[in-house]
Amino acid sequence: MSKRIVVPVDDSDRSIDALEFAVDEFPDAEITALHVLDPGDFYAATGVDGGVMANYEQIYQRHEQQAEQILENATELAAERGVEIDTDHVIGGISRSIVDYVEEHEIDQIVVGSHGRTGASRILLGSVAETVARRSPVPITIVR
Repeated sequence: MSKRIVVPVDDSDRSIDALEFAVDEFPDAEITALHVLDPGDFYAATGVDGGVMANYEQIYQRHEQQAEQILENATELAAERGVEIDTDHVIGGISRSIVDYVEEHEIDQIVVGSHGRTGASRILLGSVAETVARRSPVPITIVR
């Protein structure tokens, strides 16, 4: 039976550790590296003055390009270990989007880094890994 695993990835060392773990521990599984584009990041970057709408599209495009690069790096990391993975990205709140993706794509397991975000957003929002672990309908492995 083939196992379907999702590994949320961003540009943090912990998400890379999680992907390395998944590829090394489950080389025969169907692994998907998932990047979540948080719309809150778009709005935070635009500010609240008059140029909000004019800047939004540029900021969105920049985030899309960053997502593509993160997923390309994930694909290359897996390929270096002789494993082919799928990639995907979604837009939404990070924790909720991961859980929704798992439910919509019949995923069997999540492998996530212990923390990716740092600073104020992590303190205010709480740990993504912790939130996903509480809401996940499937087993979750948290990699330190």
